[in-house]
Amino acid sequence: MLRVRAELTPRPGYGARPVLWRRDGNGWHADGTPLRLRTDLPVTVEDGTLVAEAELRAGQDATLLLGYADPVPALADAEELTERTADSWRAWSARGDYTGFAAGAVRHSALVLRGLSYDETGALLAAPTTSLPEEIGGVRNWDYRFTWHRDAALLLLALFRLGHAEEGRRYLRFLLGICARQHPLAPLVGIHGHATEERELPHLSGYAGSAPVRVGNEAANQIQFDTYGHILDAALAYQLLTGELTGPQWALLRRHVETMAERWREPDHGVWEIRGPCRHYVYSKVMTWVCLDRGIRLAGLLGDGAAPVDRWRRERDALHAEVLDRGYDERAGSFVMAYGGTEPDASLLRMPLVGFLPGDDARVVATVERIRADLAVAPDLIRRYRADDGLPGTEGAFLLCSFELVSALVLAGRHGEARDIFDRLAGRAGPLGLHPEERAPDGTALGNFPQAFTHLALIEAALNLDSAGDRDALHAWAERSAAAAA
Repeated sequence: MLRVRAELTPRPGYGARPVLWRRDGNGWHADGTPLRLRTDLPVTVEDGTLVAEAELRAGQDATLLLGYADPVPALADAEELTERTADSWRAWSARGDYTGFAAGAVRHSALVLRGLSYDETGALLAAPTTSLPEEIGGVRNWDYRFTWHRDAALLLLALFRLGHAEEGRRYLRFLLGICARQHPLAPLVGIHGHATEERELPHLSGYAGSAPVRVGNEAANQIQFDTYGHILDAALAYQLLTGELTGPQWALLRRHVETMAERWREPDHGVWEIRGPCRHYVYSKVMTWVCLDRGIRLAGLLGDGAAPVDRWRRERDALHAEVLDRGYDERAGSFVMAYGGTEPDASLLRMPLVGFLPGDDARVVATVERIRADLAVAPDLIRRYRADDGLPGTEGAFLLCSFELVSALVLAGRHGEARDIFDRLAGRAGPLGLHPEERAPDGTALGNFPQAFTHLALIEAALNLDSAGDRDALHAWAERSAAAAA
């Protein structure tokens, strides 16, 4: 005999108030919410908590159907609903045709991304959680239930490379819709295309006493020039893969290229959203270079003879020269976080991945080694930075950067080291194969969970290892695919 007990304690308003359960036809309804339950177990209600429990003998089963539908499907349909759900996920996964390096981890990460995607708009949640702490007991707790454009190119390339072209198209349509509505571009938006104001919820103590709990994200109001580079990088990849960009779509993108041609000499808040004064962040400059470079290439691919390509090219080359001059610090022996500083920044691991410099360039190699020396907390775990960001406490190793170290080492020709770090990182996944935003050296998961860009970086690293020796595996694959299609 087995005793089963299910408790439902919904708390609307982020736990601010209890609900009143009441009978609703053949089931139960949490008053003031769309939440409904149907079950064949005996039910009692105690202080806003619905309790369903029974003793089951061998061969018996119990059914609970919980959802937002009105009415909830019949209990007799529960098994069919379960099978249809499982079949749908299996069918989606089976569409992927990748069989290369770490195929199991790659396919699993693709499933995670699918789960974080919003069908109605094509948006991708960075994570489905808010305020899971970057330091247990600390204040570095942020709401990640938004779409960050910095994921754009990686997501689009991963979806197409893994055989999920329709999801790739849907996401690009969402991205271009944002480009049409926003000027200048915000670094993040909600799944419907709008962000919300950040506020704190003082009635919640936070995970493991990590307060405050935040809803909304103030970073939506920041200036982040890297956003433009990610979007144009995604657009170029899409055009190379499909040739489907339209004239009106290019007109939207062209406007943003022109914005960066005019504004690249300005400081910004940087990719890590440090809540302080704007600075001339080197990574922002690199991604602005990407915006101009991809804009030039798209104008050529689309035959836009009216685009001011010569001026874009002059600005792109001037920007490249300035980064080499002001972004590389001879004293530090590496590229640095911002002009005039000496701090390392793990975001610069992407410099060779976007083609700013070759992966085996001496300055890139020196930067990789400086990052490993100064920011590593374990052989496979890399922090983002150590610079003062105005907040108390510390954070864990950033898994996006840790997987990007793998890709940077591949492009430097150090495949064995890259493979070893990838295996260590992949082995840190939880029992369900999920990765958080960060990890402590002892393996404790930190930050919001599961984190989309961690899984995106895992896919990128695996694809780079699979194409070891190809300097820019994803873009090279896209170009080959486009040539074959032609």
